[in-house]
Amino acid sequence: MECEFASVNSNKQEIKEIFASVKTIAILGLSPNEEKASHRVAKYLQSVGYKIIPVYPKEDTILGEKVYRSLAEIPFNVDMVDIFRKPKALDAVADACISRGDVKVFWAQKEIVNNAAAQKAKDAGMKAVQNMCTMVEHKSL
Repeated sequence: MECEFASVNSNKQEIKEIFASVKTIAILGLSPNEEKASHRVAKYLQSVGYKIIPVYPKEDTILGEKVYRSLAEIPFNVDMVDIFRKPKALDAVADACISRGDVKVFWAQKEIVNNAAAQKAKDAGMKAVQNMCTMVEHKSL
């Protein structure tokens, strides 16, 4: 598998500002399986006060929150999209974030890089973070 280097990325100061400003975080690919990284990260973010919004193709609730099938279905503002999907899916995710018009942060988790998608999100006015874990970064602050 070919890995892409994250040439489009936020710095530590911008990440600090992200965590200070966001309230709602849509978690794309939030698994109901407690062993999965997406579940552990979402549970942590929820425990430190963020409103998490599960986006997953199955389940009705995860971590006590209503599950949506897509970003488009969420009927209220989303500040950040935290992505646990394969890099090739990020182009469509960036388009969905842009279509919503309210997403401020496009965040691709550890080992997930798609520079074209991140640049598209950035060009649309979002902050873009790639190849970083929201839980690890938040804990480091």
